[in-house]
Order: sequence, then structure tokens, then C-alpha cells
Amino acid sequence: MDTMLLRILVSTIVVSLLIFIILLIKKLLNNHMTVKAHYHIWYFLCIPILAAFLPWNYFRLREGTRFFKSFLFFHRETPSKSERINGVDASQAPNSDLLHDFTVSVNKSTPDFVYHTFFTVWIIGVVLFVGAAVYSNYQLYQIKKSAAAVHNQKLIKLLEACKEMVGVKRNIRLRETSLISSPITFGIFQPFIFLPSKTREAFSLNELKYVFLHELHHHKSKDLFVNYVMWMFRIIYWFNPFVWYALKRIRMDRELACDASVLNLLDESGYIEYGHTIIRFADKKYDRTLEQLAPGIGGTKKQIKQRIQCIASFSSDSLVLKWKSKVICSVLGIVVLFLAPITTVIASPDDVYQFSGKNAVYEDLSSYFKGYKGSFVLYDPSKNQYQIYNREMSEQRNSPDSTYKIYSALFALESNVISTNNNKQVWDGKIYPYPEWNQNQNLATALSRSVNWYFQNTDREVGRKPLQDYFHKIKYGNEDLSGNLDSYWMESSLKISPIEQVQLLYQLEENQWGFKGENIKAVKKAILIDVQKNGRLYGKTGTGMINGKNVNGWFIGFVDRGDDRFYFAVNIQNKDGQAQGSKAAEIAKQILHHKKIYYN
Repeated sequence: MDTMLLRILVSTIVVSLLIFIILLIKKLLNNHMTVKAHYHIWYFLCIPILAAFLPWNYFRLREGTRFFKSFLFFHRETPSKSERINGVDASQAPNSDLLHDFTVSVNKSTPDFVYHTFFTVWIIGVVLFVGAAVYSNYQLYQIKKSAAAVHNQKLIKLLEACKEMVGVKRNIRLRETSLISSPITFGIFQPFIFLPSKTREAFSLNELKYVFLHELHHHKSKDLFVNYVMWMFRIIYWFNPFVWYALKRIRMDRELACDASVLNLLDESGYIEYGHTIIRFADKKYDRTLEQLAPGIGGTKKQIKQRIQCIASFSSDSLVLKWKSKVICSVLGIVVLFLAPITTVIASPDDVYQFSGKNAVYEDLSSYFKGYKGSFVLYDPSKNQYQIYNREMSEQRNSPDSTYKIYSALFALESNVISTNNNKQVWDGKIYPYPEWNQNQNLATALSRSVNWYFQNTDREVGRKPLQDYFHKIKYGNEDLSGNLDSYWMESSLKISPIEQVQLLYQLEENQWGFKGENIKAVKKAILIDVQKNGRLYGKTGTGMINGKNVNGWFIGFVDRGDDRFYFAVNIQNKDGQAQGSKAAEIAKQILHHKKIYYN
């Protein structure tokens, strides 16, 4: 839930910042921009939304967003007691201690119900504004339904003449209805101009010419489409006052730009007549609901007053002014392109691994997972086939917890922070929750007992940047180390799916990354759990404890049967605090026994 809220928060910050930049530019460079540029500059607001759907992963821009993201977490993970995190197990000879749980709680400062409350309130607002949009469209449908076609040949010829002046070639349907008091234009695919019923009697053909020119320019400028985009903004950011203010300014700038387009087609005497035509609609009842979806020549008295002032001071745009506007918009475009990657956090695919499933068999193993949400993934390289239970959870990325220590150990060896012959670390004297941690450790005992302080020390010595490079090299889950260096792997920023866990174990065993053979062998030796006649079992558990509850349990590993190997991963989750790595290991062993892959 907090991931979704984080996306909304980052999106809100980016959009609000962009609104502030646009308003600042409009204020400071007011006299250096055309009226149309003042309106078109708002189009840049669409980019943060579009950026959420672009494949930024191919551009390797996610690293830049992670730094930003690290400042925006809704909670900070704080290990209880000794400021260390979850751990689990490992050893050098066959070692059943690898199946024990050595876990320290991560404390979240904000309870989950707070996230649920905020998210629920946002959803309620979205639903209400979607309802308002539906109601507005219903009103337009009623207008369209009640409207009668205009058969007056003079009006039809006038509309065709105005279309030629504006450069509109589409078929525009002219209708009149008693449900409106001011002309409006509507329809993206089937455009209409709706006139109040008695407009022909109340207005001269010359005045109606200005009405048509205005409405046709709305069609030509795709303002009806812009209106729907504005509604999308209103629905998503209904809680953001900056967005509300921006939408108000966009509507005003839209009308000013439309007025300027009309004035460019007229001579100076026409300016006055056009202004008088607009004034005649100032006293008409103005429907603000319709304004959101169907622009028209009318408006509130305040809006029309501002438009008349702009008409009175209107002059054609000079070539220099046009070029200034282009330069300003180009510079803003560059700024927005720098901001756009930040919005990848909004719809980042980091929390889900996109698995093709082409070489997968999906099966029902729910009987093994009673009381838990869970997933099982098994990979048989000899058949190049996956056997998967619960496809959705098998692709869902979660914190790896202590399973990451397999790779932390490998990276420490590759960085020469430790070596296969010299990997002892001296206990610093701090009292940790488990007696097994309160003594000197080497790589074998640290993996066997899942000693957090050992791997926290090696991670610090390797350094964040080299660690990040290693995670990129092996493509470990979302590769996100933006969390605290002591806890990024424990219910924090780093996440991985069960399918990816299995793929990495296969690549580890095959040493597809080109690491030193002795380092791969040392890590494998340290995670050997048991040896039976039918094979050797390697593995590592991991338990995620939040606020004293075990909510995330892992068991990953492989069975070596000589010429055959089987790679597996089990992930279980339970909000009641029962999801432990040892339980995941129990489930995995039952399934492997059932499949006759590994048994006593």
C-alpha cells in the first residue's frame, strides 16, 4: 500500500513543481511570450503523466530516481534493539542450523492502517470526480439528444465560410437547443456547435460569424481533447490545490488564445465588434459544469472582463516575439525532460518481474500452504522448464531478507574484502539478540547463523557504489540499494521475486557472471544443508519481521543430484506473524519430497 502512496506523492511533487515553474515563467517573461504560448506552455503538464508509461528501464535512468526515492519513504526502517536487521542461516559442512531463524524486527513508524486510510480517502475522491465527469457527459448527451438541426441556409453558408477562414475541413454539425444560454462546442470524433434556441433572433449574422470563428478555433486547437486531459488531472490530483489553480489558469489562457486566433483573422474594426459579441454573453447564465468538457464563447463576468482588456490591447505577434516564445518553450521542455525520469517512480515496474511464462507449468500446491499466502518455483535446467505455484506471487518482488547474504558474501569475496582463507571478523562486544552472534565469526559461521553484523561490516567495506555495480551485473531483482546500507535488504528498498531467486541460483551454480571459481565454491560450501543418498541440499532461509511480526518467509536453494540439479524458491507471507524462513523451508522440503527430487 505504501508503494502506491509513494507513487502518488512523487507524482504530486513533480506536477506541483512543474506548475510552479510554469507560473514563474509566465510571470517573469509575460511580455516575451505570445498569447498562444501562454496557453501552450501548459501542455508540458502532460509529460509527467506520460512519463509514467514510458520504458525508462531501457534508458538505465532508474538509478537517478532511487536517490530521490530514498528521501521520500513513508517510513524509515529502524532495527529494534541493536540496530541490526533480520537474518537466518548457513554453514560449511552439512549444517541443519541453516534452517533456524535468526531474526531481528524492523520497526515501521507508521502503522499500516494509516496507509489504508489515506489510500481509501484518495480512492473515494477519485470515484466522486469520476462520477462528476460522467454526470457532465450525461448533461452533454441530454443537450445533444434535445438539440435540433439548424436548416437555415444563411447560417449554414456562414458556418462554411467561417470554416474556410479558420482552416477547418471537418464536418461540423450545427444544432440549437433550449438547454443552454451560451454557445458551446463539443465532440472530438463527431464535432458539434450548439446554439441557444433564440440565438438567430437575438444576434445578427455578423455577431454569429464571431461566435462561429471562436468555436471553430476551439476545434482546430484540439481544445476539446485538452479538456478531457484536464479532467484526468482533476480526477488524479483532486486533493492538490496547485492543480485546481492551474486548471483555472489553463481555461482562462485557452479562451485568451482562442480570442487571439480570431482577432488575427479580423481587421481593427472587427476587434470592437468581436468584443461586443463576447460582452453580450456576460449576463447569460453560465454553467461551470459544462465548461469543464465543452468550451464556448461565454464565461463568467470576471473572465469576460479580462478577455475584453486583452482584446482592447491586442496587436499582432511580431516575428521576434514568436521566436522568443519558441526559445522559452524549448528551455522549459529541456527542464521537463530532466524531471520526467523522476516520475518513473510513479509506475515503476520494480515491484513486479515480467515473466514470459513460455516454458512454465503452473500447478496447484495450495494444500502445502494452508494458512499462508505463498508461491513455489522450481526450475529444471535439463528440461528448461519451470514448475510454478501461484503465478502472481511468483512474479511479485519482496524484500529478500537474509537470502541476500549469499550474494553479499560473494561480493565481499570478489572485492577482496575477505578471502576464502582469511574471512574472520572479530566480535565488537555489543550484545546481540542471539548468543550465536556474540562471538567471532568467519564466512561459514556467519552464513550458518545469519549474523547480521558480519555482512553489514563487509557491505560497508565493499562500499555502496561497488555493491550497486555488482547488483546491476547479476541483475538482482529491482537492483535498488537506496535504503540504508545496513538494512536495504530487509523490508526496505531491495526487492526480488521467487522466479528471479531461482534464476540467480542457476546462474550462481553455473557461474555465468565470470566470478572466481573458488569464491563460488566457498559460498556453495557454506550453504550446504544436508547430504542424502539421492542428493545434496543447498539453501538459505530469510525472515522478514516488522514490528515484532514475521510477515515474510523465504527458503531458496537447489538440489544437486550429480548430473541433475533442481533450483527452487518458496516465499510465504502472513500478517499474523507466522511467516518464518523455517516454515518456508518445511514447505519446500515437503514439496521436493512429493516430487521425488529430495527426500531422506
